[in-house]
Amino acid sequence: MRELSTRCCVVGGGPAGMTLGLLLARQGVDVVVLEKHADFLRDFRGDTIHPSTQELMYQLGWDEEFHRLPHARVERITVEFQGRPVTFADFRRLPVHHPYVAFMPQWDFLDFLAAKGREFPSFRLLMSTPMTELVVADGRVTGVLAEDADGALRVDADLVVAADGRHSSCREQARLVPESAQPPMDVLWLRVSRRPTDSVPFFNAGGRGLVAIDRGDYWQLAYLIRPGTFDDLRREGLTALQEGITALAPDLADRVEEIADWDHVHHLAVRVDRLRRWHRPGLLCIGDSAHAMSPAGGVGINLAVQDAVAAANIVGPRLVSDTLSESDLAGVQARRMWPTRVTQTLQIAIGRRLFPRRAPRDGDGARVPSFVRLFRWFPQLSRVTGRLIGIGVRPERVRT
Repeated sequence: MRELSTRCCVVGGGPAGMTLGLLLARQGVDVVVLEKHADFLRDFRGDTIHPSTQELMYQLGWDEEFHRLPHARVERITVEFQGRPVTFADFRRLPVHHPYVAFMPQWDFLDFLAAKGREFPSFRLLMSTPMTELVVADGRVTGVLAEDADGALRVDADLVVAADGRHSSCREQARLVPESAQPPMDVLWLRVSRRPTDSVPFFNAGGRGLVAIDRGDYWQLAYLIRPGTFDDLRREGLTALQEGITALAPDLADRVEEIADWDHVHHLAVRVDRLRRWHRPGLLCIGDSAHAMSPAGGVGINLAVQDAVAAANIVGPRLVSDTLSESDLAGVQARRMWPTRVTQTLQIAIGRRLFPRRAPRDGDGARVPSFVRLFRWFPQLSRVTGRLIGIGVRPERVRT
């Protein structure tokens, strides 16, 4: 078996893992990032780069280069209910250099981080290298076993960071158990071709909703359904799905037949959970590995990046001085647990109000969630939610 030795082994090349690996390498820490896929080019990933993450690019001096990547800018989140627009979040007055959400394909964002990482000699990114097993000695995680094209690989490390997502193998093998909450929706991801004249804002009706992400020549659609109803929808058939989308977005009526079979539909059973304990000796969980987020607000990427910044600030200097202890890992959890709790609580509350079991009737007899009514009556609330979504509860700054 081939062997590598490093200060920190990051498992998972998503936003949390790539950001942490990059920031540690910037401090001179020898770091290896393991990514199980051959590239980052995959559909159905979040694309929202929030103002706080853009501010991180500014702090690092990469602002201009970063914003040359293809992206769309959203200064307000305005959704439509029964033909009337409602603004839920306004980012225009945030105290940042870029007061808007950038919609950028996640593969471009991750490729950018990878390119920046490679500028540091202590950064190694191993693609097509899935972790297979944690290495544990005397109750401490001392590395991982992995597989690549050349066979088995052992990576010995002072610290292993689990950034391998909501279905984390690391946290499962470490027997770290999450607490779960049931969000009020599941998501079906699918795609149809796009025309410049299309109008596809957010729609909500009858317990189902639709969100469209502009991919240039096609729409990536998030069709929102109540939890546990996917099997019922499949039994109704593709025609029922197509008709449901058409009812919410009539502009797409002539293209829903592009959804030709269920292989074109990716079902995401939304999970909201968080670990009671994010660490054990030699192992730290961050991002979705520590706390799976709802798609509401698109804040999962933002929170993962903030976790990575906090972890780099706390454990980076300890790795440099070879003085890392489990109390430092506990310090990362202590720093990030409160914003995680607050954000998840808000996500669940918003979701339940957008998809209530029963909603009051509007003047025209249509059902409108009370949450929507509140924002219609007090539009200034959109600035508060703009700050919560755009910057977060406890934004992090690079300190090292």
